[in-house]
Amino acid sequence: MSAKIRYTNEPLGKLKVVPDFLPKPEDLILRDEGVKITIALSKRSVEFFKREAERHGTQYQRMIRRLLDAYAQHHSARPLTAQSTRTRGQRAARR
Repeated sequence: MSAKIRYTNEPLGKLKVVPDFLPKPEDLILRDEGVKITIALSKRSVEFFKREAERHGTQYQRMIRRLLDAYAQHHSARPLTAQSTRTRGQRAARR
């Protein structure tokens, strides 16, 4: 995607407002079984998740994973299931 996008002042056509289905950052701290991948993200996005993770006492990568899981579940015909839905605080309380 090295080609520069040129924007014009043309009508956008018929637009549709979609409800906000994405979870709040504090809802992204649950733990699931994962598969390791390599992905390049924008610096701005990573910095946002690092700040939010620090505020909520969790890992930023876990929050990103939960966000992607929520998106996939919302758009999936088959619901995704979590391996574990306990938060860090709930796990600590059980000890």
